[in-house]
Amino acid sequence: MKEIIDNHKYERDLNNKGINLIAGVDEVGRGPLIGPVVAAAVILPKNYKLEGLTDSKKLSEKKREYFYEIIKKDALAIGIGIIDEKRIDEINIYEATKEAMYEAINNLEIKPEHILIDAMPLNLDIPTTSIIKGDLLSITISAASVIAKVTRDHMLYEMDKEYPMYDLKNNKGYGTKKHLEAIKQYGITKYHRLSYKPVSDYKDKRIKQLDIEN
Repeated sequence: MKEIIDNHKYERDLNNKGINLIAGVDEVGRGPLIGPVVAAAVILPKNYKLEGLTDSKKLSEKKREYFYEIIKKDALAIGIGIIDEKRIDEINIYEATKEAMYEAINNLEIKPEHILIDAMPLNLDIPTTSIIKGDLLSITISAASVIAKVTRDHMLYEMDKEYPMYDLKNNKGYGTKKHLEAIKQYGITKYHRLSYKPVSDYKDKRIKQLDIEN
């Protein structure tokens, strides 16, 4: 029997204390070999319901795109934070993830009264709750996970047009067999993370940007 998750509990508890402007924060892109880490902060209306919305990793691509459009329309505020591969190489992925989250929160047009964060502890002047598996347990964090995931995926589709041999539109930058074989054969792009293995083994083998007709 499928477990029913109450993904409004954290929001409801805060609402009961008179706190209504709640931001959910999540990120995507810590594991890939290429491209940025992207975070999103989302403030939803009070008692917001969206049937089927959950952790973006558990949704099909079609469903994520569907929810992305609805959340963009319904949310009170959305902030995005994007930290590119060069910055990731400079400060490491953990610090870059935090930076992306801070940027996403700062880009909200409404200041939240409380922030629910997926796992990561942040040092803010706003009260926060860090929730393990928050993207599953909080609808607000689920919304942020969808916004972050689809935003990053769209960036990878654009990279794929420049460098189709890496199959980025399908692997989203993760080290799949096809991606690793392409690195071995062609070298790396300007978007690859030099601090990641096995990318670092090929840092002297750079591919030129390709002029490909779409």
